[in-house]
Amino acid sequence: MIKYSNVAIVASFLGLWIASFFNHRSQIFVGFLLIFTFGILHGANDLLLIDKLIYKKKTNSRLKILLSYISVVLIGSLLFYIIPWVTLSAFVIVSGYHFGEQQWESLNKNSFKFLVEIFQLVYGLFILFLLFNFHSDEVQKIVLAITGVNFPSFFIPLFLKIFGAIFIVLGLYFLSIQVIAIRTFITEIFYLVVFTIIFKSSSLIWGFSLYFVLWHSLPSIIDQIKFVYGYFSLTNFISYFKSALIYWIASLLGISILYLVFKDEKIFNALFFSFLASITFPHVFVVTKMFNRK
Repeated sequence: MIKYSNVAIVASFLGLWIASFFNHRSQIFVGFLLIFTFGILHGANDLLLIDKLIYKKKTNSRLKILLSYISVVLIGSLLFYIIPWVTLSAFVIVSGYHFGEQQWESLNKNSFKFLVEIFQLVYGLFILFLLFNFHSDEVQKIVLAITGVNFPSFFIPLFLKIFGAIFIVLGLYFLSIQVIAIRTFITEIFYLVVFTIIFKSSSLIWGFSLYFVLWHSLPSIIDQIKFVYGYFSLTNFISYFKSALIYWIASLLGISILYLVFKDEKIFNALFFSFLASITFPHVFVVTKMFNRK
């Protein structure tokens, strides 16, 4: 993981350098392209993970699981329409936990399960609000398009400070009881500095795509391949890709239809994040089960 982090750091700054040659619309296009490839791919193999978790290969069992999974996605989409503000808040919270869990998946939950989960949650939320803080005007427009609510701008820096303070306090506590090594904690603080530079120097979509793909999706794919096949290799990645292909294509078709119907940038951004939220809810549950099994 340390070797991959070095690659991710270099790729992140390379991404910033490449973005300097793009205008705003080009950054959005390339950013969405990255999200649609590795970003969507990392959540397209949940059924394979479920098979591994429950050790069932019967066709009828897989059909029930598929229908249940689709039902959760549809319910999430429906809730965005019925109670958008509540559902969007839930999406941010769940996404924050998911990001924090991936970044700190090596933490032992046996003795401090609740505190570790709070730590992972506030870390992920800190990253999200760090991104929001540098692009608050654009975030407000997207939230307004989704929910119809124009929230006060001071909420973002306020929550950023709260999550940052909780993260530092819990981090220092875990250091004192040796749950986290001092080298690991310092390294993660350095990564936060890297994220700050990325988010401040790029547009909302470009900054999100760099983090989402390089720091979340690709490490998640590596962990999923190790969980399913025992180790990571090019052969196992190809097997993973083949297994996810049909669900990945279905997701891309859904997003393409959204784009064709709603070409307005503000409306599409809102619908895209709504779609992303709907497929995130069941994915987070599956990945959490995977980490618990590991």
